[in-house]
Amino acid sequence: MKIKSVNLETVCGITSKLPENQLPEIAFAGKSNVGKSSLINGLIQRKSYARTSSQPGKTQTINFYNINEELYFVDLPGYGYAKVSAEIKAKWGKMIERYLHTSEQLRLVFLLIDIRHEPSANDCVMYNWIIENGFHPIIIATKLDKINRSQVAKHVKVIKNKLEVVPGTPIIPFSAETKQGREEIWELINTFVFPEEPQD
Repeated sequence: MKIKSVNLETVCGITSKLPENQLPEIAFAGKSNVGKSSLINGLIQRKSYARTSSQPGKTQTINFYNINEELYFVDLPGYGYAKVSAEIKAKWGKMIERYLHTSEQLRLVFLLIDIRHEPSANDCVMYNWIIENGFHPIIIATKLDKINRSQVAKHVKVIKNKLEVVPGTPIIPFSAETKQGREEIWELINTFVFPEEPQD
């Protein structure tokens, strides 16, 4: 997809009413500091449109990015950051659950996992949570440039086994530095969001 316009249209906090969008939505979930903002920036070909931070846990809202007036990227709050209180974590969890339960336009959920490490307990909980809400998340293994190419298959297998992913679930290694994986991700988005349109 050629990116013509990007607009951060809606920012929802813990008590905000979720928007009733008419365009398809693609959600991005992952623990704090896994590279969600970097992935979104890479997909929309903007250097710093989605806010990246060296402070994990900074994304405390659900951010809706209108892409080309055709679909929304939905950036969900990062989870699992130790310095956030249990009360705030619980509220973030309820906010994410409310979104997954109530969005009528959600077409696809990407779950981001750091390729360098075995998925955490929080990653496993989030994966199963998304499944229980009726979606089959696609896994994006971020920070690909941080490991040797010869190690990629082994690390992907660790992710697959630890999460006990549904058979056939794509796991796409992605690098924010080289943008490797970007085209594969867009192909999946096009397949889920615009299934009847001819591909370029």
